[in-house]
Amino acid sequence: MDATNPAALVPAAPETVSWIREPEELDRWIAEGKGEPLALDTEFERVNTFYPIPGLVQLGLGERFCLVDPSVAEASEGFRRILTDPDVPKLLYAMSEDLELFRHWLQLEPEGLVDLQIGAALAGAGFSVGYARLVETLFGETLDKSATRSDWVSRPLSEAQERYALDDVRFLVPLYHWVMARLRERGLEDALAEESARFSRELAAQDDPDNHYLKLRGGWTLSRQQQGVLRELVRWREQESKHRDRPRSRVVADPLLIAIAQKLPRSVRELSSVQGVPSVVVRRYGDKIIEMVAEAASADNSGITTIAPPLSREQQMFYKQVKREIVQAAEARDVPVELLAPRKRLEAVVHQRDLSAGLFDEGWRRETLAPVRERIEELLTS
Repeated sequence: MDATNPAALVPAAPETVSWIREPEELDRWIAEGKGEPLALDTEFERVNTFYPIPGLVQLGLGERFCLVDPSVAEASEGFRRILTDPDVPKLLYAMSEDLELFRHWLQLEPEGLVDLQIGAALAGAGFSVGYARLVETLFGETLDKSATRSDWVSRPLSEAQERYALDDVRFLVPLYHWVMARLRERGLEDALAEESARFSRELAAQDDPDNHYLKLRGGWTLSRQQQGVLRELVRWREQESKHRDRPRSRVVADPLLIAIAQKLPRSVRELSSVQGVPSVVVRRYGDKIIEMVAEAASADNSGITTIAPPLSREQQMFYKQVKREIVQAAEARDVPVELLAPRKRLEAVVHQRDLSAGLFDEGWRRETLAPVRERIEELLTS
């Protein structure tokens, strides 16, 4: 394939849209594409539920494309097998929501994932570029996005929905070839698989109910004891949200959990006096919340990981010094500094005065930072 001419790589849009209606048919379709990377996308709905509701699966192998109802994909052993096969590249674009869907819907952990949004960034196309914009830039085709917010659960789908869904996978394989050609030129071929795998692991860790409280950045002002209470409240809310299949905010919103952890109410009456807590929350969960607060507040929270506070003024100055060096390294390698050094990782380095705190001593990041590493280490130890 001639990756220097991206438009030549794109297969023509099929004249008719192919649906696979039976699990066994999907098994055969996947088996016939052995050795090919799998282009993959999903459509789902998630408005009033905790779990995303699968609406459609779009697949591409070579120049073959198909649409699959979730019930068919779910029952296909071949589909489940290929998702977990580390030797078959699964090509997605901005894959975080797709991964969450697979974990909750199919109860599996996909492997061999390739996030082509990350790949495009490493290839010099810019950070967090939208799929439609990149397709137009590389392949000269304008995608019709009118069906983006449509109903993907009801049937039948309209022709516009079907064409939209196919276009979401039709360009993934040619994009993959273009990205890999660019990465080979840059010596970053292994970085894409490495970064995609790390991104997947980090998303899985964020789903861990024991760690979810760390995402409530507003809770950093709480004491260690109060953060222990917050951790238990957040863990309970996660379980309740899953049980009721309701968004977290519809059970108890983040700011209210922080307020409860701060006040440490000892009775339902005290809970009802916490500003902002709705009476329905008090009626439905009051006794349970008071029980959790009492238990967590009296527990040994000395070993708890605390929520990272905002950088102080002095730390902000230090942050800028370190980032200046990292920007220099990013520009030399022509990769986005936002990808090389995400803010949370860089803040962890500043807090702990240790490059390993931001995973900067591993893989392609270590290699990219090598020219400025000595200077950064000097800053960290000064």
